[in-house]
Amino acid sequence: MGPLALAAIGVVYGDIGTSPLYALRESLRPEHGVGVTPPAVLGILSLIVWSLLLVISGKYLWLILRADNQGEGGVLALAALVTHRNRPRGARRALLLLGLFATALLYGDGMITPAISVLSAVEGLGIATPVFQPYILPITIGILVGLFAFQSRGTATVGRVFGPVMVLWFLLIGTLGAWHVVRYPEILRAVNPAY
Repeated sequence: MGPLALAAIGVVYGDIGTSPLYALRESLRPEHGVGVTPPAVLGILSLIVWSLLLVISGKYLWLILRADNQGEGGVLALAALVTHRNRPRGARRALLLLGLFATALLYGDGMITPAISVLSAVEGLGIATPVFQPYILPITIGILVGLFAFQSRGTATVGRVFGPVMVLWFLLIGTLGAWHVVRYPEILRAVNPAY
C-alpha cells in the first residue's frame, strides 16, 4: 500500500468505518421500541448492508463519479456547469440554488459527523466502565479541539497520522467480525434484503 493510499484511508474512510457501529447501537436502544431480538438485529443489519451497497455502488460509483466538469468533480465544479448561458435564466437560478443547498448539506455534514463519530467512540468508555460516565463529554470536547487544531497542519499530515490508525482499526474490526461470523454464521442471513 502506497503512502497516498494510506493517507486517503486516514482522511476519507474514518467515518464509514465507524458509522455502522454507532448506527447499529443507536437502532437497538430500548427507547426506540426495538428490542434486541434476532429478527431486529438481522433487520437492522440488513438495512445497513443494503444502504451501504446501494449508496456506494449505486450513488457514488454509478452516478457521482460520472458527473464531472472536464474531469473536475465536486459540488462547486458541477455548479459551474449550471451557469452556462444557453439555459433559461430561471432554470439557472433554480439549479444554482440547488447547488448551494448541496454545498450547505456537505458543510453541515462535515461539521456534525466528527462530533458524532468521536462522541460515539468515547461513549464506549462509559459502556466499558461507569467510572468514565461523567467524563465522556469533556473527553470528547478535548479530542475534537485537538483534532481541529491538528487539522490546520494540512490533509497530508492528517492522512499520514490517521492512515495507519485506520488500517489497524479496519484490521481489528475485520478480525473481530470474522471471528464472530465463524461463531454465529446465521448472521449472514442479514444479506437477504427480505429482512
